[in-house]
Amino acid sequence: MLLRSLLRRGAAAAAAASSGGARAASCHDPPSALASLLLASRSYAKAKGGGKPAASTSNRGKVRAKDQRGVASADDAAGDDFSAGGGGGGDDLDAEFELPTDPLPPTYDPALDVGPGGRPLFAFTDTFGSFAHRDANVYVDFTLDEWNAILPEGLPAGMMKEFQETRRCAVMVRKSFLDLRDNYRRIVDPTITTQCKDIKRQIVLDGPRSCGKSIALAMLVHWARTEGWLVFYVPQGKDWTHGGFFYRNTYSDFFDTPVQAAKILQDFLKYNETRLQQLQCQIFEPIPLGEGAGVGMMKGADTVEMPEGSSLYDLIQTGITHSHASVGVLVRLRKELALVKDVPVLFAIDQYNSWFTFSDFQEPVTVRSCRPIHAKELNTVNAYRSMLHDDMMIGAFSHSTAVGKLRQELPDVPSDARVMFPRYTVEEAETVCHYYMSKRSFGVRASQKRNGKRSIIYQMEMAQR
Repeated sequence: MLLRSLLRRGAAAAAAASSGGARAASCHDPPSALASLLLASRSYAKAKGGGKPAASTSNRGKVRAKDQRGVASADDAAGDDFSAGGGGGGDDLDAEFELPTDPLPPTYDPALDVGPGGRPLFAFTDTFGSFAHRDANVYVDFTLDEWNAILPEGLPAGMMKEFQETRRCAVMVRKSFLDLRDNYRRIVDPTITTQCKDIKRQIVLDGPRSCGKSIALAMLVHWARTEGWLVFYVPQGKDWTHGGFFYRNTYSDFFDTPVQAAKILQDFLKYNETRLQQLQCQIFEPIPLGEGAGVGMMKGADTVEMPEGSSLYDLIQTGITHSHASVGVLVRLRKELALVKDVPVLFAIDQYNSWFTFSDFQEPVTVRSCRPIHAKELNTVNAYRSMLHDDMMIGAFSHSTAVGKLRQELPDVPSDARVMFPRYTVEEAETVCHYYMSKRSFGVRASQKRNGKRSIIYQMEMAQR
């Protein structure tokens, strides 16, 4: 890998300078190739304090915190792991990096901020709401702390993988994302003029594997929350149908999953706590209780009622505190959110296709046989899966979850809701290439022999996640 060769080359230069009596100078004047590589990434602009020395007993290279100039510390540069005679040399060297969490470094180099046609490669903004279609095909760079603050439920796996491989938490603003944003923006404010012809309240994002559906959905949630919307975001819909306890509900033919329900309520509360405290409950019918996680049914009570004047925050706290009420509260929350008029409400479900196949649960039928339970038989999925309503809702298919191919017309989904999310256009691919070249992310990763021919695998697998 190009990065490994540069690191080894820098270490060798530092070792040579040390043997020649110039060790002090080498600590502050690394090779120009290595310095430009490190300065290209926000992760190397760490707060002043230097880095931790790599353990000499390990045969894996590890790059830690860097000084304020974005240059590797002397201990890391001259460590045994990166030296020519180190114990872990060769192609087995596997560098590990910390994710970028700091603001833009003071050593920002405008020479690296050059995109196709000489236009800027990055746009410095706090929100995706300021972009027009003519401003597309640029990267927006947030810190990892900023992403986690807006999306505390979690980030898509493909997005995290790209952040790790590029050592920068930047995403590209594509025209296909702007179309999604303008679609929902026009629903809330019909006076806005956009390029969208058909406005849809319910959208199912489909498309080729790794074309960027999950990242576009996360960016849409980021934009909606910065606009003050109330967003019910599910980054991993498959978790609703896998793991934990499940019980047959005594009042219906559905199954309860109290562990998942409590986790969903906790995630929804992380970002929306202040807003939920301001929204009052509008439904005061008794909430049915079910079996708690590993504790069975509650004795002496089968329902719970919310007192007059309770907020949605109080409702969610009831489901989190009492495991018997977690599923019932989550189902009630769906009905309550549909009645909210003070603020726009958006339901954003990733891995939405996992709600149209079988779950991980099985119901015993005989002593030696079990029946697989479909996702629609789960109380939580049944309450949130349907798109046959007037609420704003978007679901993204994830072909990495091994769900399989679904039919074109899905139950409880409008026939015109499916939207094919495209792969990169030529202009977008050109922007991506400029970005990875500025990050030095190109390079031969490995070669393999397949069908009698040797092929080269390039480090471009993170181009579309």
